[in-house]
This record gives sequence, structure tokens and C-alpha cells, in this order.
Amino acid sequence: MSYERDYVIRKATLDDREAIKRLIGDSARLLSRDYYRDIQIESAIESVFGVDTDLIDDGTYFVAEHRDGLVGCGGWSKRKTLFGGDQFTNRTSGMLDPASEPAKIRAFFIHPQHARKGIAGQILEHCETEARAGGFQSLELMATLPGVPFYTAAGFTSQAPFALELPDGVVLELLSMRKEL
Repeated sequence: MSYERDYVIRKATLDDREAIKRLIGDSARLLSRDYYRDIQIESAIESVFGVDTDLIDDGTYFVAEHRDGLVGCGGWSKRKTLFGGDQFTNRTSGMLDPASEPAKIRAFFIHPQHARKGIAGQILEHCETEARAGGFQSLELMATLPGVPFYTAAGFTSQAPFALELPDGVVLELLSMRKEL
């Protein structure tokens, strides 16, 4: 199915932080309902899902902007942190070696009213192109369960399930995935 492209993909700026935060909450609350319980969703929004300003500062985070506002976001990273916004305390900001380590695909969220219109695929294409240009030969990510079908269709393969225990003791099931460029 083809959709008319009525959005622009651009690099995120620090001025986008609040809009990205709202987008993440809307996306997680509505698109995750068939995969996670409400307590898991709210706990993840509070402690893990969020804006990662390192990605914005590095120029590797993109937003899809529509006349109604931001409708998608996602990025890639040359840093060791695999997932988590600024509020996630288990982060490693050191840089990756493109010759031996995969770039990280990070923080993809689509507004529920704009889901399944190709926005995430366009953002992912930007990420793959830039990571490849940066010398990376592979990509890895930690997928939420609603994201697994998208990443599988984009050529990622499942590596291992991961149970992330959040600070309040709630467990969020995730899946590590990988793709060769």
C-alpha cells in the first residue's frame, strides 16, 4: 500500500524535546496495548522510554514533522547505550568502534494516527544510510514487542529475548535484534 508523503523527515533539535516526549507517550500508550499491560507501559514511559539528548546532540536522531506536529521519531547511535532516554540510569555513553561493533538503532516511536504509513521505514532508511557512511557494518537494537514485526520486515533477525526489570519491579519483555549492512 502506498501513502502520500505529507511529512518531512529532519534531524531533531533540542527544541523538539517536549514534542518528542509527548509523541513517545502517545505512541507507547496506544500502540503497545496489545503487547503490554498498562502498568508496564506507564512504568516504561516513566523510567526508560524518553528523549535521549545524546542522540540529538550527535545529530543522529530524526523526527517526522507533519502539519499537525511531530508524528514520528527514531535514530541511530555511535554510542554504546542500547536503549533508554535521559532518565534511564543504566547508560554507557562511550563511543563504538565501527570496525568491530554494530551501530545502535534507537528510540523509534510513531504517533498512533500515523502508524503503518511508512514513516518508521523512511526514518530507518536515513539511519542505515548514515550508519553505513560512518563505517558501521551492522546494526543492533532492543525492540519492544510491538516493534518486532516492523524490524523483522526491515531485515533484522532476532537474537535473544530480554527481560528488563524496571525500577519499580515491573518487567518489560524486549527482544534484541541485529542486521548486517
